[in-house]
Amino acid sequence: MSSLPPLPRKRLGQHFLIDPNLLRKIVDFAELQPSDRVCEIGPGRGALTKLLCQSAKSVLALEVDPRMVAFLKEEMAECRNLEIQEQDALRYPFEHLPESTVVVANLPYNISTPILFKLLEAQSKIRRMVVTLQLEVARRLTAKPNTKEYGVLSVMAQHLAEVRFGFHVSRKCFRPVPEVDSGVVRFDISGVAHETPEKLDRFQCLVRAAFGQRRKTLMNAFRSAGIPVFQLQTTQEKTGVDLSRRAETLSLTEFRLLASVLPWDHSP
Repeated sequence: MSSLPPLPRKRLGQHFLIDPNLLRKIVDFAELQPSDRVCEIGPGRGALTKLLCQSAKSVLALEVDPRMVAFLKEEMAECRNLEIQEQDALRYPFEHLPESTVVVANLPYNISTPILFKLLEAQSKIRRMVVTLQLEVARRLTAKPNTKEYGVLSVMAQHLAEVRFGFHVSRKCFRPVPEVDSGVVRFDISGVAHETPEKLDRFQCLVRAAFGQRRKTLMNAFRSAGIPVFQLQTTQEKTGVDLSRRAETLSLTEFRLLASVLPWDHSP
């Protein structure tokens, strides 16, 4: 007889999805194939984990809570294609995942963004990600230019992947019930984004400087970051991007164009 599942811990941001239809919808959104290797972050009590094991070749479940690890190992002993590891996702070496891994995760609200970018940095090993996050973050990740949600998070995520908003998740679908709703977002990793960490760091510095003071024009924002005016004028001429505009009006293509002409060797 299975033991009772451990109670959720608030300090770990544990909110468990309990709606079976929603869990199936998440798996369907991931478009798993029988040959896929899946990495699940934060399996909790294993409701989603069971569905992943039924749909994929293998599942690696990373769980930081040792109580949940012990419960899952007992509860899911019959799942021969499941490996459960007691791991902190913020410290896990995702670059060691098998090639073309699919990541599925219900991310804790308080650490969702750093985990997400840690995953995106392991872009050479991850083919696709489907993550459940705080609705506000989901909206920012998928935001388009000329909207209030569009910013550093939008540009960086969309630079590294094709980002698509899947569906809204009511807070009532979780136990315990969180204070905000969630959204499910899918990331299909872009081949264009397979670049060196140095290039990625420079691109991020440029984007952060551009959005550093949203009310400033790009010309003034980059000048404040230490870029000489003559270099900015040359960049404007070469790219055709008017630097009297503000950062939130630029498309991803225009940010990439600026980065290709304006090598960024400055701190953000």
